[in-house]
Amino acid sequence: MADEAELPQHHRATRNEKMVIAASSLGTVFEWYDFYLYGLLATTISAQFFAGVNETTGFIFALGAFAAGFAVRPFGALVFGRIGDLVGRKNTFLVTMGIMGASTFAVGLLPNYAAIGVAAPALLVLLRVLQGLALGGQYGGAATFVAEHAPNNKRGLYTSWIQTTATLGLFASLLVVIGTRYAMGEEAFAAWGWRIPFLASAILLGVSLWIRLQLNESPVYQKMKDSGGTSKAPLTEAFLRWGNLKMVLIVLFGAVVGQAVVWYTGQFYALFFLEKTLKVDGATTNILIAIALALGTPFFVFFGWLSDKIGRKPIILTGCALAAVSYFSLFGMLTEAANPKLAHALRDAPVQVMADPAECSFQFDPVGKNKFDSSSCDIAKTFLAKQGIGYKSVDAAVGNTATIQIGNTSFPAPNPRQGTSDAKAVADYQAAVKAALASAGYPAKADPAQIDKPKVVGILFVLVLLVTMVYGPIAALLVEYFPSKIRYTSMSLPYHIGNGWFGGFLPATAFAMVAATGDIYYGLWYPVVAAAVTFVIGLLLLPETRTRRIED
Repeated sequence: MADEAELPQHHRATRNEKMVIAASSLGTVFEWYDFYLYGLLATTISAQFFAGVNETTGFIFALGAFAAGFAVRPFGALVFGRIGDLVGRKNTFLVTMGIMGASTFAVGLLPNYAAIGVAAPALLVLLRVLQGLALGGQYGGAATFVAEHAPNNKRGLYTSWIQTTATLGLFASLLVVIGTRYAMGEEAFAAWGWRIPFLASAILLGVSLWIRLQLNESPVYQKMKDSGGTSKAPLTEAFLRWGNLKMVLIVLFGAVVGQAVVWYTGQFYALFFLEKTLKVDGATTNILIAIALALGTPFFVFFGWLSDKIGRKPIILTGCALAAVSYFSLFGMLTEAANPKLAHALRDAPVQVMADPAECSFQFDPVGKNKFDSSSCDIAKTFLAKQGIGYKSVDAAVGNTATIQIGNTSFPAPNPRQGTSDAKAVADYQAAVKAALASAGYPAKADPAQIDKPKVVGILFVLVLLVTMVYGPIAALLVEYFPSKIRYTSMSLPYHIGNGWFGGFLPATAFAMVAATGDIYYGLWYPVVAAAVTFVIGLLLLPETRTRRIED
């Protein structure tokens, strides 16, 4: 482990250092562009690749293709982290960029289901796996490469530019998709134009590879290689020796997990919450999120710079602590600002479902197979879930018929066990409950005229600001934390476990928690608990790394 050293106070970035930052950041932006395209075009891709199979099978493939990119990121970190420590930083992330670009380009050429049948979605999942593997190897290479070129007193500032790339990649993919749609019209885009953003990645890949080929190997790695100090077995040294494995676990749970859940809550779950829970239309949601991201993105660099002055640990842990104590309040304020009618209805006419808990199913069905019609409890809760109405579950006596209570008015549900759940009875029940909800002030969707857009943007900006606090300094912390000969391997795995699994699956997990309980805010317990745990572990066990030399 490197010793602490006094840091120089003044250093002006050289032309080569600026080139390193620009090339590494630009290449990483393009990789995120490729990674996000699938999510932006998921509906169109589903129609092209899952047509002809039954709905359940098609949805399983869609979920698999989306999740695969997140699930395999830690494995990409292991594979390419090892290569990066064995053969060098530069060549490794050139390889990962080539895999990402080729996989994305191939999606643009892939025959659809009508042409090759079930092989089409299977190949799509395979390409998504390759994207995830490449991204798993890319981040560690870019962060390590930049940090090993940076002066000791500016590693936080220099690596913070890498931290802006996920947001910039999202912007880039969004702009290309919107521009293509606008230029050719929705009908042509749905038929074949959706391929253009994927094929355009070849141009971005060519530019990025050309720029990166102009760079030299990291001076830290080159010096280590020349002296024969590189690791011969980086995986063994990183994860099978307790001293380093303990470091991996400390940084995972004492920094990265909290960083990941704060990032995905602020940038992705907030979008989901606005659109699906608060019923703000998709176009408005995207615009509001985009404005908040544009306002917040410079703070990645600010907090990276600040971490060079006061340390990485206090900024990251403060961001986790603020997230843990503020999320429930911020999302409550978001409800008031984005859909005031819904906020007033939740407060003035709360909905309760009183039922025998033994008769209630888990209200989350990702493959659409369960109809939830075997008990009065399921009939009641399924209707409320489809309407997007939050409710509180209240245990009733064994065998009692489930009842929806809206304010002071009760609606006993049709009960299959009593023979009162035929289709007409269920339809009449749903119509009566829907009318009562409307009378109690529950809106079918957010009224655009009543959305307090400046306040919504302000709240979203605060959420993004918390993201920049935890994410801006994390690359410098990870690079400084591990010894140079196994740095690429050691830092990549905890980063991608944290962000690929704990962060990447946050929206789906939080949604399942909401669906299971009926409480629209219940899903926030996921990031709140994770951020709080990270704060405690980090405070007790995570060392400050700002003054460490990284040459050793």
